[in-house]
Amino acid sequence: MVVKKKMEARKKQILAVAAKVFAEKGFQETTISEIAKAAGASDAFVYEYFSTKENLLFSIPRDHMQKLHEDLNFHLKLVRGAVNKLHATLYMQLLYYSENPDFTAVLLLILKNNRKFIDTDAHKEIRDYLKIVDRCISEGVESGEINADIDPYYLRATLIGSLEHIVINWLLRGKPENLMDAFEPMFEVCLKLIQKKPEAPGCPLLCQKMST
Repeated sequence: MVVKKKMEARKKQILAVAAKVFAEKGFQETTISEIAKAAGASDAFVYEYFSTKENLLFSIPRDHMQKLHEDLNFHLKLVRGAVNKLHATLYMQLLYYSENPDFTAVLLLILKNNRKFIDTDAHKEIRDYLKIVDRCISEGVESGEINADIDPYYLRATLIGSLEHIVINWLLRGKPENLMDAFEPMFEVCLKLIQKKPEAPGCPLLCQKMST
């Protein structure tokens, strides 16, 4: 058990170091030797855990997405209302990105457009996270909080896409500002899109004429 824990700790260390190096240099320009050196290990030691550089890259998001997924499931139990749950979900996602910029850079700048990544276990964790967003939207449609005329798929794409657009700009600009300052203005715009519009009251005189 002690040996297993030590191996897991070393694996997590390699993943953290790899995320930092990949975020700084990009995937193509990074070598296993550079990652091993930064982790205080040999190339052979890294290869004991990860068969290829690509395998190492694809392994980075899994623990992060599991952690985000678990945190969300715990906190959403304490939140009432679909829109409030959606607010909490997106807020926690943005906060996690803000607190883990190396992982975020790997995910959004390197892995996002990698076709092979779609078939990995780590990508499954991302899909599981998106199911949480889908549940919030479905709950909102059923309760009348969210406009049922909007296609849920495109609504989710708009919400996640808006958030990721802000984060990608934050990364590309060198993280000059507090990322969380952008959240409430972004969500206010999204709120105007998703909330069901109250029906305008009918004219009493017109209603009376129509009934006669």
